[in-house]
Formats: sequence, C-alpha cells, structure tokens
Amino acid sequence: MNILVLSAALAAVSTGVCAQTPSDSLGGGVRHIGGVEVTARRIDRTVRSARPVQTVGGDELERAGIYTLSDAVKRFAGANVRDYGGIGGMKTVSVRNLGAGHTAVSYDGVTVSNTQAGQIDLSRFTTDNVQNVTLTLGEDDDVMQPARHRASAAVLSITGRKPVFADGRDWSLRTRVRSGSWGLLSPQLRYWQRLGDSLTLSLDGTYMRADGRYPYELPNGAERLTDKRHNTDIYSWQGEANLYALLPRGSRLDVKAQWFSSSRGLPGAVILYNTRKSHEHMWDEEFFVQSVYGQDIGRRMKLEARAKYVSSWNRYADTDVKYPGGRHVETYRQNEYYASATIGWFPFRGLSLSLAQDAFVNTLSSNTENHAAPRRLTSLTALTARWTAGRAEIGAGLVATWATEHVEHGDRPSDRRRLSPSAAFSLRLLRNEALYLRAMYKHTFRLPAFNDMYYARSGTSTLVPEKAEELNVGLAWTSRPTGCLAYVRLTADCFHNSVKDKIVAFPTLYVWKMANFGKVRINGLDATIAARVEPSGGFAVELGASYMLQEALDVTDPSALYYKSQIPYTPRHSGNAVLAVLTPWADITYSVQMCGSRYAMQQNTREYEIDGYAEHTVSVNRTFRFRRWSATLNAAVRNLTDCRYEVIRYYPMPGRSVELTATFGL
Repeated sequence: MNILVLSAALAAVSTGVCAQTPSDSLGGGVRHIGGVEVTARRIDRTVRSARPVQTVGGDELERAGIYTLSDAVKRFAGANVRDYGGIGGMKTVSVRNLGAGHTAVSYDGVTVSNTQAGQIDLSRFTTDNVQNVTLTLGEDDDVMQPARHRASAAVLSITGRKPVFADGRDWSLRTRVRSGSWGLLSPQLRYWQRLGDSLTLSLDGTYMRADGRYPYELPNGAERLTDKRHNTDIYSWQGEANLYALLPRGSRLDVKAQWFSSSRGLPGAVILYNTRKSHEHMWDEEFFVQSVYGQDIGRRMKLEARAKYVSSWNRYADTDVKYPGGRHVETYRQNEYYASATIGWFPFRGLSLSLAQDAFVNTLSSNTENHAAPRRLTSLTALTARWTAGRAEIGAGLVATWATEHVEHGDRPSDRRRLSPSAAFSLRLLRNEALYLRAMYKHTFRLPAFNDMYYARSGTSTLVPEKAEELNVGLAWTSRPTGCLAYVRLTADCFHNSVKDKIVAFPTLYVWKMANFGKVRINGLDATIAARVEPSGGFAVELGASYMLQEALDVTDPSALYYKSQIPYTPRHSGNAVLAVLTPWADITYSVQMCGSRYAMQQNTREYEIDGYAEHTVSVNRTFRFRRWSATLNAAVRNLTDCRYEVIRYYPMPGRSVELTATFGL
C-alpha cells in the first residue's frame, strides 16, 4: 500500500511540475500550418492481454547490473526462484507454486527441455545477449505458439538480440568483461556480420569461473560461528552461433546452434556439528541445434515450423568412505528429437484460429546397474481460437497429449492420454480509458521426469502425471498522461490454483520413494506497478514494484498433523521494488528483493521456520560514446546490507559482494 501511495504522489507532483511551462501565444493572428499527423499509441501487451504477462528488457537489465537469468526472473510477481546459493548453485523457478516442472522455458521460440530432471536450471543462462525476458501465466495470446507452450502452466520466454548495424557497416563487435567478489571472472565476445542483403550471422562466446568461497555464519546458541563455503568452484564455457535468413515470398528461417560445458563443485548443506566437507562434483555438457521457419500463405494463413536436436551429458562423482573403493561415479546421457508445426488461419478481422502439432522423442542412458534406459515418445496437439469484437476478447484452447514409453529393464508404464482445456476473456471497461478486466482458466498436467520414475532405489515407474488447474481474475490499467509523466501502469490479479497427484519424495522403511501423494490448494493475489517520469534535460525516473500474497496449503490427508499447513518454501508475503534514476551522466538503479518467512518442512513450527529477508542492490551505469565505438562501465553492490539469509535451508546465500563490468562496442 505504501508503494501505491508513493507512486500516486510521485505522479501528482511530477504532473504539476511539468505543467508549469510557458505556453505559446498566437497573438490573435492566424497561422497556417502544414499537414498534421495524428498517431495513437498501442496499448502495452501486459495490460491488454487476457492472461497475466510481465516483461523486462535487456537494456534495463544491463543498466541494473543484472547478467544472470535467475536474477532477472526474481523481478516478476508470482515467480519463486529456488536458489541453492553461490554463483554455480542450482536455480529453478516455480510460478505461483505450481512447481518447477509446470513452467516451460523457451529460448527464441523453442522450448528448453530436461526430461531427466523435469525442471530447468536457470543458472546456466546469462542475459548478455538478451533482448527481453517475458513471463506469461497460462499461455501467450499469439495463436502461432507451439503446442509445447500451450501444454504448460506458465512460459518463461527468452528472446535473443538480432543483429543491428550502424554507420553503414556490415559488422559489429562487442566484448564484455565481468569481475567480482569470490573470484568471479567472465569475459564475453559477440560478433555480428551481414553476409548479404537477406542473411546475417551472429557469434557469441562466454567463459566464467569463480571459486565461490564466500563467508557465512552458523548460529550456535548465543554465539555465531563463521566459516567459508567449501567445494564451490565453477568453470563454464558457452558458444552460440545464429543464422538469420530472409527467404523469398516473405518467409524467414532462423537457425541456432549452442554448446555448453561446465564443471562445478556441489558444496552441500551446512549443519552444526557436521564437519564433513562435501567432495561432490558435477560435469555437464550440452549441444543443441534448432531452427524456426515462418511463412505467410496468402493473405489469411501462416505457417511456422520448428525443429530441434539436443544431446546432453552429465557426470556426478563423490568421494567418501561409504562407497566401495571410496568413490562413486554416475554418468547420464540424454537425447531429444523435436519437431513442431503450427498453421494459423485468419478468416476475417478479429478471428484467429490455429492448429499446432508437436512430436518429440526423449532417451536416457546411464552407467548405473540395471538402469531402465527409457525412451519416451510424446505427441501434443493444440487447437486455439481467439476472437476480438469491439472492446472484448475471448480465447479458448484444447491440448491433447499422448505419451508412450519403452524401457530395457523393469516395468513399462502404461500409455498416457489427456485432454487439457483452457479459456480466457478480456474486456476493456471504458472506451476512453485503458482499463481491462481479465479472466483465465487453464488445465495442465506434467509427465513424471525420468529421475522420478527410474532413479536408482527412489524411482517409481507407476507414477501418474500431476494435474494442475489455474483460475485467474484481475484488472489492468495504463495511462499516458500529458506532461512529463510518460506512463503509469497498474495490475492486480486474484488467483486460485490446485495440484492433484503431486509427485513427492515419500519416506519408506529404509529409503525415500517417489509417489503420487500430494494435493495442494493455492489462493493468492499479486499486484504490480510501473511508472516513468521525464522532467526535462535528459533526466528520467523509473519506478517498478510487485507484491504477492499467497496461501498454499497441503490438503492431502485430513487426518495428518500438517493438514492445511503452508507447503514448504512458500512465503505468504513476497515482493520487489526497483527505482532507476537516469541522467545524462550516469544511470543509478536501486532494487530490493523481499521474502517473508516460510517453512522447510510440512510441519509449520518454529523448529522448521526460515526467517524472511530483504536483499538490496545498488548499481551505477555510465556509457561513453565516441565516433565509432562506445564503452559502458557498470559497478554493482549486491546485498548492500550484508544480510545473512537462506532460500533453501542449510544452504546459506552470499553476503555483500561487488561486481564490475566493462563493455566495449564497435
């Protein structure tokens, strides 16, 4: 509420100040003027969409000193990033507590997948070459989306930058070096080349290393023990090539190839009196190539086709006396073959129809004894309709899923078939005001990951898919008043989600086993605000904030002690705020990430409670422009107050850190 009051006051003051400007006087005469061009601004998609949409631009992220995808996602309302700490620690995102497996990650229109784990590790993505990052609840309004996106409860979309050339040149070069606390060093090189009138090439390479040995504190009664994280080093390499082609008859083809490799220590949990240091280590390699083809078929039809091949390998090793020979090694290799086609039909103004067909094969092999070596074939068919009439918009969709599996060892699960409907509605309430009422319903379900079903000793091959339902009702408003208040935007949404047959690790006599045990009911609301003030002389102030209140209750077993308790790692209150001051000399950005208390276990007792926290960051950004090249310097101080906190229990997060970034462009 304080944020809303502050924003309203800021808007009122800035509008009043800007109004005090002298007006031109006609002096009673008549002046003849030339032609007048009348333009209308297109209403922001985050407001007019029938489904909640949030987006942040790459330039805004760079200005704030944000170069990792996980830090960018933390700005979105409803996004819960689970962070195991450190530069190389695993980071996953769950939207409105549906679970990380229900959130699809898309990179330039093609889904990123990991059928082995069932969730995407955001720590491997940087924002060095990102145009924007968008989080969509439900599904995108664009009917040309692939069926894989339609089958997900939420989609996190990463859009890369395409080559732009200046000064009549056919090439562009940019280099960037990041350096910071705990041994962080990350050089990056990007090269763009025009190969012809309709063909451009983009090359990008990034290296990163860090020792990650940041200090932490461990409470011990009235005392606090201090130590440094151990086995936290990371080394990663990433190379990417993109080819963009404009073909005859208005068609286009984008081809992307990427190779990624990393080696990182797994530091393990920090527990009092447990002096054992972790010696776990993980190596990852992945190569993929993907293509997106688009073509207009006449005036009323469009075609988009996608294809992707992924080959990934990971190796896990641990040294401990509990293993025969003192060392345990596991290796896994997975492959995916993916093809998709979407055809859109636009019979008349206001009506859009599409049919999307996706098919993909996933395989997993391992060196572990009697591994199932599963092979899964999945087919997704999506029908989508969108109708706009006057101030109203209605959308509906239906996704048909079929999956079959083959294993070399053990029991084969039965085939899965499911129909998943969705519907959305948006209404502009006032003709002369951009105030929208929106509502959405969506049903989704996710197949169990290979690890859930086939991991040694804990996997259960008879798992059934999780079922999730989303219901959202909200208001969105934006205005572009005269004067120096460039825009103001407000959104508020109430939501109800439910998850059935939730896949959880369930304790048995000797080991933990995966089981369909959980049922979760989620109610909440979130709100966002954004505004920009442009006084004069190249100055501007941008304000953004979000808040979420949620109640995520375990309603599995009425006889259990934890019945209707808040599920683990779910804060009731969370939010963030960003304030950027833009001047002709430098840009200063302040941000704060806030999270309330939550529980590490199903029992909502003080014993398992994790304290809330607020992490403050300040960054200063300055760009120097010369005749043919530019230089940008950025300095950021993260966790300014040196707050000691945990996102995951026993995994302490870093304290105050400093990061310097230098970017040079030709």
